[in-house]
Amino acid sequence: MERTSIGIILNGVTGRMGYRQHLVRSLLAIREQGGLPARDGSRIWPELTLVGRNEARLAEIAARHGLDSYTTDLDAALANDAHRIYFDAQVTAQREKAIRAAIEAGKHVYTEKPLAEGLTGSLELARLAAARGVKNGVVQDKLFLPGLRKLKRLVDGGFFGRILSVRGEFGYWVFEGDWQDAQRPSWNYRAEDGGGITVDMFPHWHYVLEQIFGPVTAVTAVTATHVPERVDENGVTYRATADDAAYGIFELAGGIIAQINSSWAVRVYRDELVEFQVDGTHGSAVAGLRECRIQHRGATPMPVWNPDLPVTEPFRAQWQTVPDNADYDNGFKVQWESFLRHVVDDEPFPWDFMAGARGVQLAEAGLRSAREGRRITVEEIAR
Repeated sequence: MERTSIGIILNGVTGRMGYRQHLVRSLLAIREQGGLPARDGSRIWPELTLVGRNEARLAEIAARHGLDSYTTDLDAALANDAHRIYFDAQVTAQREKAIRAAIEAGKHVYTEKPLAEGLTGSLELARLAAARGVKNGVVQDKLFLPGLRKLKRLVDGGFFGRILSVRGEFGYWVFEGDWQDAQRPSWNYRAEDGGGITVDMFPHWHYVLEQIFGPVTAVTAVTATHVPERVDENGVTYRATADDAAYGIFELAGGIIAQINSSWAVRVYRDELVEFQVDGTHGSAVAGLRECRIQHRGATPMPVWNPDLPVTEPFRAQWQTVPDNADYDNGFKVQWESFLRHVVDDEPFPWDFMAGARGVQLAEAGLRSAREGRRITVEEIAR
């Protein structure tokens, strides 16, 4: 079958997310399935060029996966007309400059979030991309998680009646790096390097809330650095200057109140690393990465508060599991497929730079709320 080859620059592929989710589980997986069907009957075939700062690591990754194109020279890669798409999974502090260069070079751009370190830079990138006529997108992977897709199905089907509230819990214990290696890179805990859980997770919560429940109109947040000292990859102790926990209350259009706790200093006592409970007048649901459970008002029991007696209600057993009713592929891969079809076949792709900018806006508003100790209104951004 005929191939429609499309050259893709992958910058930041030596990092955890760039390698595992975007290279291995997305683009290489698309190649392993023979490419992606295009509208003209051909197969869209990703031709990959790996970019990073460590040539030895790039060479090792390329050899491991049978790839032969890699470089530490981003400018040279951008100057190559065979490359139509630029993808960025670098540390946040390096992203804006590289994306700007890619847009100037006429590349379509797909990037990890956050789009830039601040709202001003994010809007500049969005407007520059629009002016240059390049297609653009920001990773919003959690929308494609099986659990949240089931939750969205419930919302669209009217299961909840009038939605009242959303409560989210996300996080896990990230080891300090002294007696056990940390699961996250040390830059995540340095504000000067673009670290912090608010700038990392609030953009996620923005698109989850906006696209499943409604736009965020205001935020009240408290942030904390619960673990003030950590040990980096070289065994050097450093002071954590970024927040490792953020506790947010988000007001949504229509009167829905969302409360989401995000923490890298919490031990998990829940079924999945992230869970959202949604309560409505007609029913409730609890959705995680993969599972979703529901309780309709017709099957809601009548608990009675009595602290003098042991718990007699089997609360978890009173919920029903939502069936899959579909095949759920890797969320990063699904969104990559959408972006490739957007570039090749001009199919719609709603998760553009402006969507990414709104996520950065919410992170900034959350940090401002925590800093000033007050509720911050989230204004609508003009294109």
